[in-house]
Amino acid sequence: MPDLPTPQDAAEATLFSECWDAVLSYADLCTAGSSGARQLASEAFSHGIREVRATEDSGGKSFGRRSRTPRLPRIPTLLTSVRQTAARWESQGQGDRLDPDLRLWLNSEKAERYSGPPLQRPLALRALRDMQEADAALLWLAEVEAIPLPAVTGRLGLDPEGASEELAQVRRVFRDRCHRNHLDTPLDAECRSYARLLDAVTRSPGADTPEDLSRHLARCVECAEAAACLRPGGGGVPAALAGGVLGWGGLAYLERRRRAVESGLSRSSADPDEVAAPPDPEEAKARIGRAGLLVAAVIVSMLALVVSLGAFDSDGEPVAQDESASGRQPVGDQVPPADALPSATTSPAPEPSDSDASNSGSGSDGDENDENDENDEDSDKGQKPQGEATASHEPDDDPEPTKPAYCKANYDLVNQWPDGFQATVTVTSTKALDDWRVGWRFRDGQRITQMWDGKVDQDGSRVTATAADYNKVVPAGGRLAVGFLASWEGENSAPYDVTLNGHDCTHAS
Repeated sequence: MPDLPTPQDAAEATLFSECWDAVLSYADLCTAGSSGARQLASEAFSHGIREVRATEDSGGKSFGRRSRTPRLPRIPTLLTSVRQTAARWESQGQGDRLDPDLRLWLNSEKAERYSGPPLQRPLALRALRDMQEADAALLWLAEVEAIPLPAVTGRLGLDPEGASEELAQVRRVFRDRCHRNHLDTPLDAECRSYARLLDAVTRSPGADTPEDLSRHLARCVECAEAAACLRPGGGGVPAALAGGVLGWGGLAYLERRRRAVESGLSRSSADPDEVAAPPDPEEAKARIGRAGLLVAAVIVSMLALVVSLGAFDSDGEPVAQDESASGRQPVGDQVPPADALPSATTSPAPEPSDSDASNSGSGSDGDENDENDENDEDSDKGQKPQGEATASHEPDDDPEPTKPAYCKANYDLVNQWPDGFQATVTVTSTKALDDWRVGWRFRDGQRITQMWDGKVDQDGSRVTATAADYNKVVPAGGRLAVGFLASWEGENSAPYDVTLNGHDCTHAS
């Protein structure tokens, strides 16, 4: 961690570590390079911590879950500080270090909502600020940071048995605050006429939206935000919270935090009890013993298979013991390795053709070789030689048939709206990588507008995503992924021709 404010105690040091992950993740979205991301995160973190401490000192520290000091929790406060620091960079002539799309947003009317009159600010931001801090922290960690509920309860000191009911109650409180703030917003006559109907429709997940209300929501930004906050299901609450607090990059931040928890990279998602518990040496010994028995059983089975195959010739008759006295090697030595055994639909494996050459090299003269060759021809008359069905030219027809695929690719369409969509491309590599480059093609002219966890370059239909500075290394069998926002028109089919470092990838089933 860079030079940041000194924690006041061990508990605050833990919070600093957890909050720093979130701040750096959002700062990386806001900047054009890793060095700029760390500097933006450091400045924003220092400024945000000073703001948090000033608020606590002026209002008194809160004890228990029912604090009487309404304010944003720490992580939303620090993320807000990232946006404010980025706006300060833009005004001071350092905007070249920021993401170009963020710079456009900072100079638009959308950004003015966050610095304008309080009643004009995003509804989710106002509702979250009106909640008790502990309730707001529970909602943010569970909905936006996507941290599993057991880890959230351990972090906030909640009763694990009643955590689900507690979260459901907090969601109802958030909806109530959103409804009140929506009514307090200066609305025009049309919006106010739909306010009660919007409240009634969003209370029931299965209620149909009337056609006139649907048309109004498609035109009115404030009422559409209210609908996302008021609906109890459908996934609108996380997007409304992230968009309301962050403004720019809310969906990208949501996707990044969800994937960090799924991959185990988020420090906040770990269960404290699971992290603190050391491995049990007796259990480790038991696992090693079971693995050893399994390996021994496999070896014994393979030996039995080799012996059984070596004891019979191609007709199923026992092999004579004095056959080794002739110029041939014992049949048991001709059994191929287990991974090269033919299937039930193929011919038996060919008899090695270099056995005669090995005999000549061991000191036999040319007459003995000729005699052995004649005996071989006589003994094989009327019988199909072993290996005739699998000619030596067969490997040229099917080179390396068991060679595994270099990579597997999966495409996930996360969300879609009339002129845009959010998606993720995930690639599993069979090789260990020190750096990576993923490419694919779009069929329908889609254009990427923003990407996270990778740097994008698009030339027509061909898209190339290169690794960020923090995720270049991928172990063998590991996964890498990039998420992005893009525009589309007409059709929005999945990409094709996915490659990893120039190698074709198969589609993951």
